[in-house]
Amino acid sequence: MEQIFDFIFHIDKHLIDITATYQQSTYLIIALIIFCETGLVITPFLPGDSLIFSAAAIAAMPGSALNIFILFIIIFAAAVVGDNTNYGLGRLTGNDIYQKNYKILNREKLLKAKTFYEKHGGLTLILGRYMPVIRTFSPFVAGVAHMGYKRFLAFCLSANLIWVGLYTITGYFFGNMPFVKRNFEYFIIGILLSTFIPPIWIFVKSRIKRFKQKQLSDVTR
Repeated sequence: MEQIFDFIFHIDKHLIDITATYQQSTYLIIALIIFCETGLVITPFLPGDSLIFSAAAIAAMPGSALNIFILFIIIFAAAVVGDNTNYGLGRLTGNDIYQKNYKILNREKLLKAKTFYEKHGGLTLILGRYMPVIRTFSPFVAGVAHMGYKRFLAFCLSANLIWVGLYTITGYFFGNMPFVKRNFEYFIIGILLSTFIPPIWIFVKSRIKRFKQKQLSDVTR
């Protein structure tokens, strides 16, 4: 776990070394990580947001082996394939997955994603892109729930287009600023903390809704 945390918080340095060593084969490494993070329910700990941001920043460097347009296409494709793999596994597994306690599967996180999906439906696939655990489990849960494939695909494509686009653009244009480079680990922490914004927003919204309903109920008594 220590090595994983080191890779995440110093991902820019590790990715620079990887790019220098493997050149254009780095595309394949990045695609594999994104696929596993979005497509396999046993690897929700892999970096997603920070990896895309860092890769885009490296693509902006003069003489880089990475091209931002190719990077965007490959990451987008890997995320879509990952989501569809996860969805397919969910459909094949069925509701029995909730009843069994598999050692390689974090059941608590799976049930949390299920609750989130039941409350927000297809919106989970969009909001979940910015929430690491939900991002990994939401396509799987959508498959278990037998969401219609056309509807799933529409959410999947739009969610990944926004998600990949956001981090490639910000990484490409801001990742190499001197201030950002000097404090890169803090920006990674900021990216990780930003994943709490969607659930906080949903929580606050639900509390406001409950408060208004209570006030209305008190008035009508």
